[in-house]
Amino acid sequence: MIDPDGFRPNVGIVLMHPDGRVFWARRVRRDGWQFPQGGMNTDETPLEAMYRELREETGLLPEHVSVLGATPGWLRYRLPQRAIRRNDRIVCIGQKQVWFLLQFVGEETHLRLDLSDKPEFDHWRWVDFWYPLDHVVVFKRGVYVSALRHLAPYARKVAGTQAIPQAAVERPRGRRPQRRARRLEALRNRDSDGHS
Repeated sequence: MIDPDGFRPNVGIVLMHPDGRVFWARRVRRDGWQFPQGGMNTDETPLEAMYRELREETGLLPEHVSVLGATPGWLRYRLPQRAIRRNDRIVCIGQKQVWFLLQFVGEETHLRLDLSDKPEFDHWRWVDFWYPLDHVVVFKRGVYVSALRHLAPYARKVAGTQAIPQAAVERPRGRRPQRRARRLEALRNRDSDGHS
């Protein structure tokens, strides 16, 4: 299913350990790491698709997680030109996603990457909450920034501010604090040199 703008509806899953670390998985036969994600079927809500993808990609059932929050509306990313299949009848140029933050409440033995005929991942680990921003493939980074920025307050309610500190991406947009500080310093220096 692809929308009229060429984006495939999709869900993304940030699975969080109660200590604030998140599930980070390596794609099969690739060196790319990412959060679980997958396309929605035409008859599914985002929540239904999320639970299906969770089962297919991690082996977890609804009783192994607790939904803490979701992004409002769609977050979009475009595929790199080399990944767009131009010969398809309907061309998909990217994904539009709803992201869910789930608290892991099961046992690690419940995590199984081999339950589907075509496993998505072959290895996983727990990483710091903001770690994925510096380690995801570049074309997905903007969506990861938006999703984690939105989901961080929900995560802090469980794991606390020590586990999930403010990240540079959470600063309000506009001038960076360092730039503003340098500008103020330059103005002070100018004033102390007798300039008005």
